[in-house]
Amino acid sequence: MLFIVAGVVLMAIGLIMAAMNIGGHHEVAAAHGASEGAGASVEHGGDHAPIWLRRLFASLWQSNTYLIGISVVGTVFVAINTVAYAGWSIIVRRIAEAFSAWLLPGLAIMLIVFFASGHNLFHWRTEGIMDPASEHYDAIIAGKSGFLNLPFYLIRMVLFVLIWWFFSERLRKLSLEEDQLGGTGFWDKSINVSALFLVLFAVTSSIAAWDWVMSIDTHWFSTMFGWYVFASWWVAGIAAILLTAIFLKQAGYLRFLNSNHLHDLGKLMFGFSIFWTYIWFSQFMLIWYANLPEESVYFNQRLGGFNGQYTWLFFFNLIINFAFPFLALMTRDAKRQMIMLKIVAIAVLIGHWLDFYMMIMPGTLKADSGFIIEIGTALVFLGSFLLLMTKRLSQASLIPVNHPFVEESVHHTT
Repeated sequence: MLFIVAGVVLMAIGLIMAAMNIGGHHEVAAAHGASEGAGASVEHGGDHAPIWLRRLFASLWQSNTYLIGISVVGTVFVAINTVAYAGWSIIVRRIAEAFSAWLLPGLAIMLIVFFASGHNLFHWRTEGIMDPASEHYDAIIAGKSGFLNLPFYLIRMVLFVLIWWFFSERLRKLSLEEDQLGGTGFWDKSINVSALFLVLFAVTSSIAAWDWVMSIDTHWFSTMFGWYVFASWWVAGIAAILLTAIFLKQAGYLRFLNSNHLHDLGKLMFGFSIFWTYIWFSQFMLIWYANLPEESVYFNQRLGGFNGQYTWLFFFNLIINFAFPFLALMTRDAKRQMIMLKIVAIAVLIGHWLDFYMMIMPGTLKADSGFIIEIGTALVFLGSFLLLMTKRLSQASLIPVNHPFVEESVHHTT
């Protein structure tokens, strides 16, 4: 509740400041209003909402997309450990299961923001942009009309989140029934459900990344972008599971959670921070090496564009999401200390929120972006997510008492 109250206050301050153009960058944005193909995604004569409203739309979309990803990663974590017959993770399974509580509210918010924002978030929604007879016509965007059209886009959005929600609920239901009735039958069913979910998620998550993030920069594309967004979601989800487990342990719950479980979660966070960096560098290096205008525009915006407004964040993104977790968690002892893991997990969660900021804001707001509204929105979303997640945690035993591997997890050592 404190997060929500603080977030509302910050949002109000930020919206008032933006409405009064305090600290605004409208002149800079206008000066960089080149065509989207040259890196600015300009509005071809289309009416735009006031800056305070555009920032609100963008911040809502950013934080919600980020949280939906973390929510479904909880189910991905459960599914991967299920098909791998992994016993160590059973202690934190219920935490991961609880994350999916945000999926349906997140879908509702996404639909509302999508319809309310018009073309303020997605340039391809500008009226007449795919009509050759219109003054707003864009041949490149019109060439993508088979994929970027309203009915198909909305069908994908709703279908993907509902698929994720369905499998999350199915795995949760099997887990709770196992608590009550015992036996291995529910575990066997969970393996089949998890395997099917992972196949569907591999496809839908990548397309969701194209739809929800990459289509903001409509002229630009990257064949690695689905992997990039997933890597950001995944490492943030691992950090969220780890941080929740530590807070529960310190509050007197999860008494069977020990340094060995923390060590394994710490290794995952450490390893996938490196994986995210590998994907980041691979995408950057290939685009830099090719030096094609339609590809390099994405990084031109973020590395020097808009009078260098995003340049510091470009490098800070690498420091907080790679250098810091890599150096902080390099030793074995660091991965077994709660205080170190808490610091790194919080940094990773903030860092990948900033990563989504970098993906979304330059393409939607250009030089008109800021942080007060955006941080306020993030705090409101965080508080709301915690309310739903902790409510779900309270509805069942924190440990799956009849799981076939629960004893292995309780006595897990590394």
